[in-house]
Amino acid sequence: MCERIVRAVAGIIVLTSITLAALVSIKWLLLTAFVGLNLLQSSFTKFCPLEKMLKACKPAPKALAS
Repeated sequence: MCERIVRAVAGIIVLTSITLAALVSIKWLLLTAFVGLNLLQSSFTKFCPLEKMLKACKPAPKALAS
């Protein structure tokens, strides 16, 4: 589930930055490059900052009542 959220967020950020680059400033493409580089490094290092944040926000499972 976490991996799907990471991919969705990355896709949304890339599409948003491309739109902003077309409408506002070409410098928004730097955000696209940052997301791409982050995805590339996470494929090698298995470390993704967003995935780590999502796991930290996940609530602990409740103990079963007897």
